[in-house]
Amino acid sequence: MSDPEDIRGWQRLTPRITTSGRLEDKDPPRLAAIGVAHVINLAMDDHPEALAGEGEKLAARGIGYAHIPVPFDAPAEAHYAAFVEALESGGAPVHVHCIANYRVSAFFYRYHRERGMGEEEARALMERQWAPEAIDHPSARPWAEFIGRVEAR
Repeated sequence: MSDPEDIRGWQRLTPRITTSGRLEDKDPPRLAAIGVAHVINLAMDDHPEALAGEGEKLAARGIGYAHIPVPFDAPAEAHYAAFVEALESGGAPVHVHCIANYRVSAFFYRYHRERGMGEEEARALMERQWAPEAIDHPSARPWAEFIGRVEAR
């Protein structure tokens, strides 16, 4: 089966990592069909577009699940640390999503930079979804600060 590219903000980062915006009821079986073993959700449960019972729907398809709710106006280092832990210890292939793939793309920008990916390549991957510093809106400011906290390892 081919990638379900009609999922909002779908992006394949590597053969083993995919990302997107919100999932819908039709998506757990499609993720299972492409071999996803683990899903990390960075969206808030109370968002009107969140998939109700997501963890149970994924489990019914044999997919592991980690939920790390990241408030859009307050991404924190603890959220990022939990993301890295889930990404590196969960099953693979892994799918990481939020509502619009904004949170996820910013988290992967930092993850890629901290693991030695060049600025240009990491930024190009993020900017397929958005560029937080280019948006003149208060909701983007915490994300511009968040991606600026890159620490080389």
